[in-house]
Amino acid sequence: MKKIITLCLLVFALCLSTESAIAQSNQDISAQASEKTEALKKFANLNHEQCDQVYLAFMEYTKKMAILESADDKNEKSIEKVKRNLETKMQTILSSEQYARYQEMEL
Repeated sequence: MKKIITLCLLVFALCLSTESAIAQSNQDISAQASEKTEALKKFANLNHEQCDQVYLAFMEYTKKMAILESADDKNEKSIEKVKRNLETKMQTILSSEQYARYQEMEL
């Protein structure tokens, strides 16, 4: 009986530590997306609505890239697809002048 209780406590502790690691990863992704959005806001003069959309696009891009980079086999086609998806979203969100400035900027 003691072994079962000890095992249950161990499993519970592992679950808590895994949740903490996932939360940290999400905070890092959010911070990266926020930094990129702020830099683009200043460089390309974005309005509030564009900032929100750009932030969401960067969040999605950063999450997908983190997943692809953590995979054992790096699939170049998938990485290119994620990058093209970000570029397409940026073209729809930004004006042509802002998009040109976005392309000049290295993120």
